[in-house]
Amino acid sequence: MTTVLDTTETMSPRDRQVSDFSALTRTVQETGLMRRRYAYYWGRFALLVGLLAGAVAAMVLLGDSWWQLAVAAGLGVLFTQFAFLGHDAAHRQIFKSGQWNDWASLVIANLFGGMSYGWWLHKHSRHHAKPNVVGTDPDMLNGVLTWETETITKPKTGIWAWLAANQGYWFFPLLLLEGLNLHANGIKTILGKGPVKRRGIEITFVGIRLVGFVVAVFLLMPVGIGFAFLGVQLGVFGFLMGASFAPNHKGMPVVGPDVKIDFLRRQVLMSRNITGGRWIDVWMGGLNFQVEHHLFPSMPSPALRQVRPLVMEFCAERGIKYTETSLIESYRIVVEYLNRVGLAARDPFQCPLTAQFRSAR
Repeated sequence: MTTVLDTTETMSPRDRQVSDFSALTRTVQETGLMRRRYAYYWGRFALLVGLLAGAVAAMVLLGDSWWQLAVAAGLGVLFTQFAFLGHDAAHRQIFKSGQWNDWASLVIANLFGGMSYGWWLHKHSRHHAKPNVVGTDPDMLNGVLTWETETITKPKTGIWAWLAANQGYWFFPLLLLEGLNLHANGIKTILGKGPVKRRGIEITFVGIRLVGFVVAVFLLMPVGIGFAFLGVQLGVFGFLMGASFAPNHKGMPVVGPDVKIDFLRRQVLMSRNITGGRWIDVWMGGLNFQVEHHLFPSMPSPALRQVRPLVMEFCAERGIKYTETSLIESYRIVVEYLNRVGLAARDPFQCPLTAQFRSAR
C-alpha cells in the first residue's frame, strides 16, 4: 500500500518555509562547498578512461577465452561509473559554464554510456522537481512493477495478482534487465518524433557506442562467448544502476499531486540517505547523500559528505525528519514496500491508507 505523508504538523507559514531554505542556502554558500572541484573531476575522468583502455586491451589479448566474462563484468562497473560522472555534469556540478556541463554530459552519457542525455535529463529533472509525487514523478509511474496504488483503476487478478504481491522479491533479478531498458528508452527518444536538442549528435554518439561496441565484441571473440559477454556487461551495468538509485526514495512518504509542501521539506522528507564509508560513496556515485543532493543538486558530489552534518543539524532544529539507514536495510525496506504496494494492487480500494487519502481529498 502507498504510505501517505501527513504534512499538517510539519508545514509552517509560507514565508517561514521560504526563509528556512534561504537561511540554509546562505550558510552552505558561506562554507565554500559549492565551489567547483576541477582536479577531482578531471582526475576521476582520466582514471575511468585509463581503466577503460585497460579493459579494451584485455579484450584484445584474451580473444577466445571465457575469462572475457570477467572483463565484461568490469566494463559493467566502469560504464556505471561513467553514468555517475555524466549525472554530475548534467546537474552542473563540474563546470561553471552550463554549456560545458551540457557537452560533458552529452559526451559521457552518449559516447561512453550509450544512453541518451536528452531523454535522461528530461526524466530526471521531473523527478527532482517533485520526488515521490503520484502521477508526476516519473520514477513512481507503474509499469512492470507497481509503485503506487492511487492511479490503479482495475485490480490485478490471477497470476498477475500473485506476482504483484511478491514483486519485491523480483525487483533485484529484474534489475539485470535495466541496462537494456536504459539503452532502449534512449534510442526510442532520439529516434522518435518528440523534440530532442542536438538530435544528430546524440544519434551519432549513441550509434558509435552501441553499434561499435557490439561489432568489436564479435570481432574479438566467438559468437557464444560474445553473447555471454554482452549479457554479463548489460546485467552488471543495469543491476548497479538500479541498486544505486532505488534506495534513495522507494519506501519513503508518497504524496498526491495536490498536496502543498515547500521545497525544503519536499526534498528532505521524500529522500533517504545511505550510511557507510567511502566505498558506499563509490558504489552509489555520491547518491548515498540523497537529501543533500536534492537540496543542492549543483553541489559537487565530493562535498555532499561534508555538508551532511550541517543539514542534519538544521533539520533537527526545525523538527524536520531526516532519514538515513544502512544500504542493506534500505534494500529490505524497498523489498517490503514493493510487496505491500503489490498486495494492495490486487484490490487498491480496500487499502486503508488509500481509502483514507481519497476521503481526505
